[in-house]
Amino acid sequence: MNMSHKWIHALAELDSQGTPGILITVIEERGSTPRNAGAKMVVTTEAQFDTIGGGHLEYKVIKLARQMLEDNLHEPRLERFSLGASLGQCCGGATTVLLEPMGTDVKEIAVFGAGHVGQALIPVLASLPCRIRWIDAREDIFPEHIPQGVTKVVNEFPVDEVEDLPANSYFIVMTHNHQLDQQLSEKILARDDFSYFGLIGSATKRKKFEHRLTAKGFSREQLDKMTCPMGIPEVKGKLPAEIAVAVAAEFIALYNRNFGAGAEPGSNKNTGTKTDHPLKKVVSRLAV
Repeated sequence: MNMSHKWIHALAELDSQGTPGILITVIEERGSTPRNAGAKMVVTTEAQFDTIGGGHLEYKVIKLARQMLEDNLHEPRLERFSLGASLGQCCGGATTVLLEPMGTDVKEIAVFGAGHVGQALIPVLASLPCRIRWIDAREDIFPEHIPQGVTKVVNEFPVDEVEDLPANSYFIVMTHNHQLDQQLSEKILARDDFSYFGLIGSATKRKKFEHRLTAKGFSREQLDKMTCPMGIPEVKGKLPAEIAVAVAAEFIALYNRNFGAGAEPGSNKNTGTKTDHPLKKVVSRLAV
């Protein structure tokens, strides 16, 4: 493969995998430099593709790129380097490098349960900017086709998967077993570092779970972070597709909640306070 095209193929592959990376471009050169303006490379947390010339310059830029990924930064960064005094390279010129985050705003979702509702929900979520781990103990219940961006996880003990998800993940629990739902709820609430935890079920189920979780030492503040019932209330019905649309709309509203300065936030439906639902447009888009 032509070295100058490795970064292009890398971007396409990382995009299909939902893997974040940094696109690095030499945008200015002065004097003698390792590569000319326009040279590009791609860096992930574990790999690099193509080159901007090697040496200490490339080492320094890769280190900056990986720090950006670790800090989950989304804004581009412009860096200027003197290749003589600051980097100890014999070229003696100067170069300006642009570091652009790619795919760094991808949400991590864990969906527990591959039943009818899970099978209706996964294709919708897979079309959004997110990485999905679809988890169930029953391998034979998964459909033959798993959408791109979705990782099928078969584990006899699904609760063990909770600790492997990164901070700020979205957890959706919709298994076939109430006891398993409770075990998952305990494990997720104990983490206390998630962006969302939704549990399928009715208001009655929520009350029962709250009683059991309180008895196990969970606080009111922790229980208020559990969303149950799950999904926006504008979408009625109990069909798998209807529940899937309601849950997907709630997820979209959550990751878009900072869009539109000055918009009045809706309240948590679990508190019973009045909510101005800006989600009707979301629902109409999904329902089309």
